[in-house]
Amino acid sequence: MGSVSEIPDFLSEDECKLIIHLAQLKGLQKSQILPTDDYEEAMEMIDISQMDIFNLLDHNQDGQLQLKEVLTHTRLGNGRWMTPESIREMYAAVKADPDGNGVLSLEEFKQLNIRDFHKYMGSQKVTMSDLVRNSQHAWLYQGEGAHQVMRSIRQRVMHLTRLPAEIVEHSEPLQVVQYSQGGHYHAHMDSGPVFPETACSHTKLVTNETAPFETSCRYVTVLFYLNNVTGGGETTFPIADNRTYEEMSLIQNDVDLRDTRKHCDKGNLRVKPLQGTAVFWYNYLSDGEGWVGDVDEYSLHGGCLVTEGIKWIANNWINVDPNKRRQLQFQQEMARYINTGDEDQSEWTVDKSYSDVHVEL
Repeated sequence: MGSVSEIPDFLSEDECKLIIHLAQLKGLQKSQILPTDDYEEAMEMIDISQMDIFNLLDHNQDGQLQLKEVLTHTRLGNGRWMTPESIREMYAAVKADPDGNGVLSLEEFKQLNIRDFHKYMGSQKVTMSDLVRNSQHAWLYQGEGAHQVMRSIRQRVMHLTRLPAEIVEHSEPLQVVQYSQGGHYHAHMDSGPVFPETACSHTKLVTNETAPFETSCRYVTVLFYLNNVTGGGETTFPIADNRTYEEMSLIQNDVDLRDTRKHCDKGNLRVKPLQGTAVFWYNYLSDGEGWVGDVDEYSLHGGCLVTEGIKWIANNWINVDPNKRRQLQFQQEMARYINTGDEDQSEWTVDKSYSDVHVEL
């Protein structure tokens, strides 16, 4: 990835305490809810053939499914974070791997009833620690009329990123996150790739375009540590500074580098949470022409297991659509709303444009 910058004392102790207080007043909600009982029914509504599933999972197209190939595609499952052990347990339960070698051939896969997998997943008891993310969060408005500390932070982020006000001011509100003891967030990217058939969550409202895929288009992440954590809670970047990136290499010999409950110590870069420190990185590369390019896969990161105490952080994401025409149209529309002079349209505009953006990535 480009670089991860640490800025000590970006926030004062009083500012950190105020942000936590405001989030508590706003009310925290679970960042990821437990799976619903209708998982099996939902899975059966997906129209995809068994052969298509095999080809989707078979990353190297060698006609065999290795454990790590299955792991990279099971994140949607029923909300569970799948491990090599849990995959083996599932295989045993549905008799999917008769020779017990952990590899499914095409012929073995054809003999399976996919509904058996769905029934098994739907029957499993899942706790918060089994999920991709175990935390609570709240969103705090930072636009015109917001608390002076919220406005000050936005101005400092603008100065730090050197991005235009019209981009920063119309980005997502501040997300405040609490991780209790046992909390974690497995390694992920804050935004996904943008293809011609992909819409950005923040610009789709005003461009009135439909697309089969959607992502948040978070160009920049600025993460703030709001307290000192007694044990654990580092931010890990598993593959920072690797020379090459290959998704399959993230899982070797049953060690999944994305697993922040078990393998945070194996990440290339770990940042210790220190109150007031800001951590800043880009989630996209440049397109070489002064605009946003492809997603930076090296920005993969996660929140390590909190082993003692509570961890509080906040995230400021700066949203930019890689499609420059859509981004400019969005900015013009936001400016028009704000300039109409109607009753506090600025907060309404931000809330409306990001109403669907707060999803797991």
